[in-house]
Amino acid sequence: MSETSGPGGAREQGDSVAHRVPDLGALELLLAVARLGSLGAAARELGITQPAASSRIRSMERRLGLALVDRSPRGSRLTDTGALVTDWARRVVEAAEAFDAGTQALRDRRDSRLRVAASMTIAEYLLPGWLLALRAQRPDTAVSLLAGNSASVAERLVAGEADLGFVEGLDVPPGLDSAVVAHDRLIVVTAPGHPWARRRRALAAGELAATPLILRETGSGTRQVLEAALGGLARPLIELSSTTAVKAAAVGGAGPAVLSELALGEELAMRRLVSIPVEGVRLRRDLRAVWPAGHRPAGPARDLLSLTRGPSPTPAATPPPNHH
Repeated sequence: MSETSGPGGAREQGDSVAHRVPDLGALELLLAVARLGSLGAAARELGITQPAASSRIRSMERRLGLALVDRSPRGSRLTDTGALVTDWARRVVEAAEAFDAGTQALRDRRDSRLRVAASMTIAEYLLPGWLLALRAQRPDTAVSLLAGNSASVAERLVAGEADLGFVEGLDVPPGLDSAVVAHDRLIVVTAPGHPWARRRRALAAGELAATPLILRETGSGTRQVLEAALGGLARPLIELSSTTAVKAAAVGGAGPAVLSELALGEELAMRRLVSIPVEGVRLRRDLRAVWPAGHRPAGPARDLLSLTRGPSPTPAATPPPNHH
């Protein structure tokens, strides 16, 4: 059903001003005609042909239902109505220029910094390469990195304290959208002197679950994946807040640990740690980029996300387990 706006002004309900007002290009053309006194000169200034300029003026006159320009061999002159419309057009174009300048300033401010929150494994072993590549693309963008467990990454994003995050848990935290950017494998490791290093058979999943391990704190993606894969864990032997600390404790002989393959290349190659095969359990996981739901990354965050889609770094080859 339609409603009217008064005598002689029937207007469909929901009809927007965009359908009644000429576009900015047409208004800029009208201003150029007023300033230069010639449709041809206005067309040249705006980089269009004179026939295209004439067609645009006629289309604007039809849309408004008003005669705006008188054309003659001596040039183009605004009608009295055209002069009045031109004054209004100037205000619209000036407002559009202010709008454009304001949005550009907001983009410049956004692009001048990037706040990244990442879980420890990704922050230590993947992000440095990605950020180096981003710096080559955006040398003027200042990047800050907040490293923590996957739960804290989600909290920072939801609170607006980060623009893009990276997590390694099983699920996408509530309130976030995500994309898988890499894959990872968890490996059970011990120091060479540990009894497990001399096993002839793979470790059973149940034995791993029943053994106190050196673990990351609750909230870490590594621990979440391990608990889910094994259906529960024994009380931790030691709880530590970083991958580096867990690795150091394992190298020192404190006990077995489960760590990302990305973190173990050097220790396995130098045999400071030994990989222990486990049967009956799958210890693989997805590594995800995350951002606030409904807000697709833009600017530097979008560029960093794009860089993560390249080939993932390949960890050093894992030596075969010691079966003495």
